[in-house]
Amino acid sequence: MQFKHPEILYFLFLLIVPILVHLFQLRRFKKEYFTNVRFLKEISIETRKSSKIKKWLLLATRLLLLACLIFAFAQPYFLSKDSKNSQNDLYLVLDNSFSMQAKGKKGPLLQRAIEDILEHLPENQTFSLLTNNEAFWNTDIKSIRKELQQLKFSAQPFELESAMAKIKSHQMAHHKDVVIITDAMGLQPKQLRSIDANWNTVFITPEAEQKNNVSIDSVFIEQTLDEFYEIGVKLRAYGSENKNLPIALYNQEKLIAKTIINWEGAEKIMNFTIPKADFHGYVTITDNSLAYDNTFYFSISKPQKINVLSVGDSDKSGFLSRIYTSDEFNYSNFNLSGLDYNSLEKQDAIVLNELPEVPQALQTTLKAFAEKGGNVIFIPSAQSSVANSNSFLANFGKLQLTNLQASEKLITKISFNNPVFKSVFEKQVANFQYPKTQSNFGINTNNPAILSYQDQSIFLTAMPQPLSSVYVFAAAINKQNSNFQNSPLIVPTFYNMAQSIQKTGISANNIGENNPIMIDALLGKDEILSIRNKDEQFIPVQQILSNKVKLNCADYPEQAGNFKVYKQDEPLENVSFNYNRTESNLEVDPSSVLADFTVKPSIENFFDTLQTDRRDRQLWKWFVIFALLFLALEVLIQKLVK
Repeated sequence: MQFKHPEILYFLFLLIVPILVHLFQLRRFKKEYFTNVRFLKEISIETRKSSKIKKWLLLATRLLLLACLIFAFAQPYFLSKDSKNSQNDLYLVLDNSFSMQAKGKKGPLLQRAIEDILEHLPENQTFSLLTNNEAFWNTDIKSIRKELQQLKFSAQPFELESAMAKIKSHQMAHHKDVVIITDAMGLQPKQLRSIDANWNTVFITPEAEQKNNVSIDSVFIEQTLDEFYEIGVKLRAYGSENKNLPIALYNQEKLIAKTIINWEGAEKIMNFTIPKADFHGYVTITDNSLAYDNTFYFSISKPQKINVLSVGDSDKSGFLSRIYTSDEFNYSNFNLSGLDYNSLEKQDAIVLNELPEVPQALQTTLKAFAEKGGNVIFIPSAQSSVANSNSFLANFGKLQLTNLQASEKLITKISFNNPVFKSVFEKQVANFQYPKTQSNFGINTNNPAILSYQDQSIFLTAMPQPLSSVYVFAAAINKQNSNFQNSPLIVPTFYNMAQSIQKTGISANNIGENNPIMIDALLGKDEILSIRNKDEQFIPVQQILSNKVKLNCADYPEQAGNFKVYKQDEPLENVSFNYNRTESNLEVDPSSVLADFTVKPSIENFFDTLQTDRRDRQLWKWFVIFALLFLALEVLIQKLVK
């Protein structure tokens, strides 16, 4: 037992006062004898004995009463079993990602967690609260009650390392209690290494009762027809009970099509046909689980003619003019000596057709061209310098050509899942008229092959860029070296390699991925572009690149939806933003990942345990009670004992 005010114990010397008083009252009686008072003497003896007992009892109660009062003012207590951590700083890490929309026993997980914090966190407790996108340092529950009640779901996924780094940077004098409230969706063991071993870390993992969920994964152009697009909507189902759901397609707010999804597995692709025109809408489903992944926003621009320029001898480039016809393309060809470098930035695709050497000036120009979203197609020449070709290709990625090999090879394998051929074939073809080459360069790269030789070496591959692709052939395809120009593969290969995602693709960006957006615009000195819709607007980071503007949106917008890019009040282009689908799977069991950490069933349980383990057992109230009891006992002795 310890005392908060041990100096008060010196007052125990006051106990000598009632003892002295008692001794004074117990002085010897003087004897007086009277005649014929035999019975009076007997009564006197009994009375004196009774008086002595009463006075001893009163002395005892008064000593105990005074002692209890002194002990009560000294405030005795027993130390708690976790007293060394009683002054720890408290940090709450609250996961407000979209997976916390799931419903538990008492409602949505995030809403219930907020209610528990408001209900069970002591009002005088100072703490810091971190969410996925906000931080409240050294506050109390009264100060942030409103902010907690209005807390929204964040498009940013739960990143444990980021939260731990913020706590480490917030230096405090005491040790730390860290309470992490998360459903642990997507939590990996490597992320847990960011937790300091010296912290008292506790996980609270609310669990969803409904594990089934359906997510719209993506939207893509399945097939391009003369007057229509056939778009594919890829859906993914999680859980064991996949019920049939309605799916609807909207352009702006106008319903275009609606049907029912009949599940046959974990994935499903639903096809819709829409006109070849501007489309600025969304596809949506209705399920009883997570809501954030039920709508997918996308935009398709009306097809424009694609500008294609080839650099090389016109005799060898004649086949390109038959592919890039005037109804869909603006095609032109230049010899290297007559090339107008100023015209390159206006192109969507540039073909380098069997150039013996790529000049340094052209290398620099094409590097900038690819960064702005232009596709580059490189066809080597038998006279090409390997060193010069590798110097050029190094601008775009890790790909190297090796020395020319003079051996005939058949082109036998097609990568049907590659974007170049994804929508070309109705079924995978294993046996077709194989084209061949008489000589070829070797290609060393980690990028997958689009077309392969019979010996599994690469004939055609691509180096993806943020906004474009650089395609590389392993051999010249002139008629002396190859019959590839006579193959049915020649048209879809070059047709799809020239397609510009800016003009023919679907605009559907994920919030937070920060993929650049290229906009055709000429800006003045003080002009900027903004992105907005009726609910939200923001100004992205932008870089002017001659006749284009490169936009980086970082973590904006805050809400998914369809937006327009504006130059002042002039709309330039439609763009769409969606939430990342990384938290759609609710079947993850966090118990194995968190096996080495303390996991509490609820916030209430955590604070109850914390108070039990860290609150000293105060005894002064008991001593006050004992003092009152002894006071009552003294009164009873005075009245009842004669």
